[in-house]
Amino acid sequence: MNDSIYRRIEQSPHFKELVAKRERFAWILSAFMLGIYVGFILLIAFVPTWLGTRISEGSPITWGIPVGVGVILSAFVLTGIYVRRANSEFDQLNQVILDEVGK
Repeated sequence: MNDSIYRRIEQSPHFKELVAKRERFAWILSAFMLGIYVGFILLIAFVPTWLGTRISEGSPITWGIPVGVGVILSAFVLTGIYVRRANSEFDQLNQVILDEVGK
């Protein structure tokens, strides 16, 4: 692509909208993930005995295992949420931008 196409894309109100929406959504999801990680670290720091408590008497599994798995799964879920929105709303805006500049 040449420079004039890049300039037209950058000046497009749809491009500015896409950048703003994508950036805002990424920050929101990042904040959720950071909150989950910080919460987990705070649990480790302040109530480690609870994380080491068995789920039920005689069970080899402690509360730390499902909580840790939950932290890992939350990353996959948040990634899936981002991908779903990127494949729908963000891709549609991207196509509108490309149609605008004649590509």
